[in-house]
Amino acid sequence: MASDTKKLKLYSYWRSSCSFRVRIALNLKEFLKLNPVGFVPVLLDGDLVLADSLAIIMYLDDKYPQHPLLPSDIHKRAINFQATHIVSSSIQPLQNISFLNYIGEKVGPDEKLPWVQSVLRKGFTALEKLLKDHTGRYATGDEIFLADVFLAPQLHAAFTRFNIPMNEFPIMSRLHGNV
Repeated sequence: MASDTKKLKLYSYWRSSCSFRVRIALNLKEFLKLNPVGFVPVLLDGDLVLADSLAIIMYLDDKYPQHPLLPSDIHKRAINFQATHIVSSSIQPLQNISFLNYIGEKVGPDEKLPWVQSVLRKGFTALEKLLKDHTGRYATGDEIFLADVFLAPQLHAAFTRFNIPMNEFPIMSRLHGNV
């Protein structure tokens, strides 16, 4: 007899509107109980519910310390935190789909791309300045740390989805190729 607690596994494509509808239906009733804000990601680990990417990542880093996401060197650690917060506070929220839809409603849909490009340029300019004396193969040396975890998806979106020319940001471009 099949267990009612068996987990479902959905095979989908993240940009597929059909898959999107199924994900909405699967999550609609239960998701807001887990995260009343309604944003993803949410991680369930037994009875623990975590609803923020940084909280989830730091929890996983503590729970599975085999490859630490923060360097032991206090200066590198500080640079990792600063780069992480530039992405999570100054860049990502302002190019989030809900915010871009709001911009589109208030000033017109043609303003969404220029808006997000200006946010990305400002953030990447700050990151280039911050990381210029700290990079190696990755953001703060030759090992992947927290800054790289936050930069990788942001760089991918900037260069592929939001058409930021890679040559404007040589450090970001190089890191994008490495992570």
